[in-house]
Amino acid sequence: MRTLPVAAAAALLALAAPLMAQQVDPARISAIAAMRSASSPAPSPDGRAFAFISNASGIPQVWIRRGTADPVQITRGTDPVQSVHWSPKGDLLAYDVAPGGGYYVKIHTVRPDGTGDTTVATRDGINVRLFGWAEDGRLRAAIAWPDPAAFQAQLIDPSTGKATNVGKPAGSLDFPEVSRDGRFAILEKLVTRGKSNLHLVDLRSGRETLLTPATGLALHTSAGLSPDGRRLWLVQNATQDRLGLATLTIDAAGNATPPQPVATRPDAELDDAVLSRDGQTLALLWNAAGRSELGWLDTASQNRSKGPKLPADVISQPVFGNGQQLWFTGTGAAQATNIYTATPRSPEVARLTDSAHDGVDLATLVSPTLVEYKARDGVALSGWLYSPKGATGPQPMVFLYHGGPEGQSRPTLNETTQALVASGISVFAPNVRGSYGYGRAFLALDNGPLRVNGVRDIEDTTNHMVKAGLADPKRLGIMGGSYGGYMVMAGVTEFPKMFAAGANLFGIVNFDTFFKQTQPWMAAISHVEYGDPVKDAAMLKALSPIHKLDRITTPLLVLHGANDTNVPVVEAEQIVASLKARQVPVGYILYPDEGHGWRKMPNRVNSTTEITTFFTERLK
Repeated sequence: MRTLPVAAAAALLALAAPLMAQQVDPARISAIAAMRSASSPAPSPDGRAFAFISNASGIPQVWIRRGTADPVQITRGTDPVQSVHWSPKGDLLAYDVAPGGGYYVKIHTVRPDGTGDTTVATRDGINVRLFGWAEDGRLRAAIAWPDPAAFQAQLIDPSTGKATNVGKPAGSLDFPEVSRDGRFAILEKLVTRGKSNLHLVDLRSGRETLLTPATGLALHTSAGLSPDGRRLWLVQNATQDRLGLATLTIDAAGNATPPQPVATRPDAELDDAVLSRDGQTLALLWNAAGRSELGWLDTASQNRSKGPKLPADVISQPVFGNGQQLWFTGTGAAQATNIYTATPRSPEVARLTDSAHDGVDLATLVSPTLVEYKARDGVALSGWLYSPKGATGPQPMVFLYHGGPEGQSRPTLNETTQALVASGISVFAPNVRGSYGYGRAFLALDNGPLRVNGVRDIEDTTNHMVKAGLADPKRLGIMGGSYGGYMVMAGVTEFPKMFAAGANLFGIVNFDTFFKQTQPWMAAISHVEYGDPVKDAAMLKALSPIHKLDRITTPLLVLHGANDTNVPVVEAEQIVASLKARQVPVGYILYPDEGHGWRKMPNRVNSTTEITTFFTERLK
């Protein structure tokens, strides 16, 4: 095992240098991995400034840009910031940090000039979540305490730290809204992965009402309460297969009508929707086969209109300021991540940040092509193909599986993908069954005992790319993080002769130890997706690659964060110990200052360099 100390990127590259093959350009790989980003816009109430998160310093921190002036760094902590929210009065920013990159989050407030930084909500070893502000100046938050298997929504006074519980706890929840008059709160509770409901809580009486009594697996998320608190807009797929917009009304007593569909598309899912503060406009973010489209809806007439042509492949984190200006994060496979604004009835989109990409000519990055194909049972699958420019004929190829399992491969910037392509290796990022973005039925196709079909999709995906003449069958690699790491381990155990190399990033290998050692709330919401660890123990054992490690002949690279409480380090340790005992080539890198994924720039650079070098040596 190599335990990586916190060090400068240059030192990390020096450490990796002896491993490098001639095909890898370390300076270029380092530059690609070190591209900066700007995300999570939080406009000030007066619209004259906005806060955001940038990793320009090497660690995600809070920055503010005022007018046309250069952005100014506000926080300078050693831990990554996850989100930032500007208070209704404009006097404070709330932000949350992840110590060591883990999930035991701490909430802070700070003045917009960077002074007065105060810790508001913290309990060591307890999961805390921050969602934003209520109109009265309290923070919307949730804490997995006293029951670590359930989150309790709270309103927290930042000046005193006094917390008031809101509604009943749930395995996992979001706290998106408090009405302007302080009467009602909206909670989004995750019943299980693939099923969520919206609840109305009367803050005077404590009464909690289920707003979305749908049967079966269905998702419901809030898009915003009208200024008078009487109409709720929501995103849901209970009445149709693909996520769309719906609305319901709430009377003075807190009674609600059933949700009524308003806007749906047969060719796209509604990723997100957000209501303007004046209640007149909804911004609709559609997901069409992975690329984003922006639309508008007039709430009075419910008429829809197309938004502007987007300068980014994928947009997210939409938020309105006090007027009709929408702020959002935009990214693409061949561009840096930045913050943009748009307004209804205007074709213009303005970019407000300029994320650095020193040493990287964006024109040399590769945009992917969408590939559609079918599994052996006729299920339609798809994925994004990244090929070196000018490449012809079968190529060495790495198959990159997303996490989740409910995630989705989309054309966003992936530093490792671009580094591999720059080193002459194609990358294919599949969306096998169970992926998000293709409807409710498709999302459930890998639940429980159906997971074997998702694993078979690995073979069908590989076979398609080989038969299409795009991949060289003797030079195939597989890579993924989290659930994608599980797919790596499933791939090299179920199809031991298929891949010449595999990279497993913080992946599940043993469902028994996963359920026992992951966060209790994570275990509680995963029974439908994976299976009940007691009732379905035999099935979960059969699905766990740990019991088939004797089949592995594929050289592996295993990377994990020491502070990962989602997929604990024991998952990586089990693999490495077994393969070393059998003398199967395996490398192991443990990042002591990271959790479930890498956020600090030196670690991102090192990971990208090591993975690129590993695959280049094995496939080229």
